[in-house]
Amino acid sequence: MSAVMTRTFQIDKTHSEAAFQVRHLISKVRGRFADFDGTIDFDEEKPEQSTVSVTIQAASIDTNTPDRDKHLRSDDFFAVDQYPTLTFVSTSITPKGGGAFDVAGNLTMRGVTKAIVIPVSYLGKAVDPWGNEKVAFEGEVTLNRKDFGLNWNAAIETGGFLVGDEVKVSLSIQAAAQK
Repeated sequence: MSAVMTRTFQIDKTHSEAAFQVRHLISKVRGRFADFDGTIDFDEEKPEQSTVSVTIQAASIDTNTPDRDKHLRSDDFFAVDQYPTLTFVSTSITPKGGGAFDVAGNLTMRGVTKAIVIPVSYLGKAVDPWGNEKVAFEGEVTLNRKDFGLNWNAAIETGGFLVGDEVKVSLSIQAAAQK
């Protein structure tokens, strides 16, 4: 009989990043969410039995431009007063080989929940100089912002729109084992 190998890891946001990029006119705007947390219940032997839960504080959006960030927090985009968090809760994890996984789950943003799949790479585990066990993952997914009610845009004179619909989300997560 094998022991249960699932361990709970808490996301270490000082060593993690939730970033995004979206087309703006003819270039791309990059940003990140500074405040998020979550847990990974990780079974290294049977990763398909693992689970992930993440909560992002919508008001922590940061594109390095205060006026733009204020607009992104408004009802035109994230409506942070009414919808203060973005959440992701996994529903299944499918090993793809070589440390790659498809993490399926429900993403809720601006009160809209959609099933998504995030391709994720397991980067490994290590013990830091203070004896804390860490695991790390990276993932990237492209979302259509309009699927979540982020519909604001402005037409431009030459045709097309100011803001692209597709948003590339990049996650780099380090998490610490809970004792």
